Amino acid sequence: MLFLALCGACGVLAPPVQAQSLQQLREMSIEDLAAVSVTSVSKSAQPLGDAAASVYVISREDILRSGAVTLPEILQLAPNLQVYEAHPGSWVVTARGMNGNAGAQSYSNKLLVLIDGRTVYTPLFSGVYWDLPDPMPNDIDRIEVISGPGATLWGANAVNGVINVITRKASESTGVYASFREGSDERTAGVRLGGNVNDRLSYRIYARWLQADSILAATGLPAGNGQNRTGGGFRLDWQPGPADAVSMDGEAFGGHLYQSTDASEATAGRSLQLRWNHGASDSNAVQVQAFYDRISRASWPNSGSFFVDTYDAEVQHNIALDDRNRFMWGGGLRLADYHIDGSTSFFFDPSARNLFFANGFAQDSFQITPRLTLTGGLKLESDPYSGTSLLPEGRIAWKPRASTLLWGAISRAVRSPTPFDVDAQERAGIVSLSGNPNFRTEKLTAFELGTRVQPASTVSFSVNGYYNTYDDLRTVEIVPGPGLTLMWGNGLQGNSHGVDAWADWRTARWWTLSAGVSWLEEHFHFAPGASGILGTTQIGNDPSYQVKLRSAMNLGAHFRLDADFRAVGALVGSAVGGYRELGGRFAWIPSPAVVVSISGHNLLHARHQEYPGGDLIPRQVLACLELRY
Repeated sequence: MLFLALCGACGVLAPPVQAQSLQQLREMSIEDLAAVSVTSVSKSAQPLGDAAASVYVISREDILRSGAVTLPEILQLAPNLQVYEAHPGSWVVTARGMNGNAGAQSYSNKLLVLIDGRTVYTPLFSGVYWDLPDPMPNDIDRIEVISGPGATLWGANAVNGVINVITRKASESTGVYASFREGSDERTAGVRLGGNVNDRLSYRIYARWLQADSILAATGLPAGNGQNRTGGGFRLDWQPGPADAVSMDGEAFGGHLYQSTDASEATAGRSLQLRWNHGASDSNAVQVQAFYDRISRASWPNSGSFFVDTYDAEVQHNIALDDRNRFMWGGGLRLADYHIDGSTSFFFDPSARNLFFANGFAQDSFQITPRLTLTGGLKLESDPYSGTSLLPEGRIAWKPRASTLLWGAISRAVRSPTPFDVDAQERAGIVSLSGNPNFRTEKLTAFELGTRVQPASTVSFSVNGYYNTYDDLRTVEIVPGPGLTLMWGNGLQGNSHGVDAWADWRTARWWTLSAGVSWLEEHFHFAPGASGILGTTQIGNDPSYQVKLRSAMNLGAHFRLDADFRAVGALVGSAVGGYRELGGRFAWIPSPAVVVSISGHNLLHARHQEYPGGDLIPRQVLACLELRY
């Protein structure tokens, strides 16, 4: 159905410090890793050890050693994310709860996802179609995962977290690379060609194919679902002068997401992005970025279709006012043009709109003392449904010693209304559900405290606590009318609090252990006058805890052995119980040009369920061959 299709599913101003080879990454100490630059916290490059936020970096080495095939599988490596597989190609990804409740027609919609600065969430319902973004794992430089709001810099919908996927420069992916994976119910193939035209211009082009077979439904019967996707793209990097860098990248793809033996969705998309950076450092740097993006989905048989065209442009300017004061300002414009052909049971009124968004922001970072920094920022964002929202933020960072960071933050974020909140119309017999033309923004005020400590050169850990207060969350309300007449409302409020923590221990040059844990407690209630139907768990079936453990071993020069374990608590308010799962990968590297590996996922059980209404996720074993020239 079209309803299921609609709801089922960075730029860098200064070049970051990067390892130039896998061998360098393998040899980096914990101290070196703390110095790796991140850009998502302050929208400019800074060492991870100075970033005043709950930010976890999935490195390129982590990605390659995991054996993960798709972006959601890679995101399972982050201890500050909750990732659930519901069906082949259909995933739920959240930070700090609110994973949705399909039975209440509520979906994960408070996480902002970017690939090289291009947002990949849809303005139709603020969520992400996780079957659509599909970068080649080998071409990802790192993924920066922030748990907690980032609205002051990134805008509305960066409520509970920000995921920033940063791909490698074209000059870092030269030569020919090919990978082939074959598994019990999944297979992929990819090829990439890159090179340097001259000392200023580099390129890469790639193509990738993925197919996932049908698995069993929760009933134990064949679901008849599955996925296939074929796509390709390119990237050009040009340095016209010593202080200028220009990059262009694009992609196009198409595929099918099968819902049953007699129903499917055809998916397609294309994008083009252009970015210009000027300035040798953050002292006076400018970035201008523009992109076009189109996605379309069509359900068969006769359940409707839609397309969304997004046009986006933004500018950012970093200025060093003096040795202690850094100022940043910028703004952007976005136009989303969509059209939806609904069905008699689910449609939008109106069926098409042009949504115009505008924003402007400023942030000042002042070094009070050499060890104490105060940062304040404000974003004004205008959307076509609710007008202008003010998104302020204040952060303080104290480094009593070089190896220790203490930080705190107070932030405000909102999720702006979407066509699904305002224009959706669903009819099922005597029951009707309508959008609300007066739907308000969903609001968050977040209080955070955290620390990042490196007590020894081989050990580091991060502990981050938070207290979130929410208001005007979406609910289903009863309104007068024939039969059972329902409308979206803003009748839920409350708070959540919890802890995200992780640690790394380099036990030897050849062996690294990692651990992560998250704990969450939620207290929500209905506002006066709300109907209270469907209960407070309509916003999510969130587990109270999850634990992740990883081991990475280099067995000599030619062998790698990796293992990962995850434990997830029961999903509150659902029949999905807690589960434990194990994964791993063994790789043989006979030469720099060849990697042969076998990886396994969900090895402890033949099948298990991860999300309410989801399928039984099977044990999976994949054989992989990678070739480089």
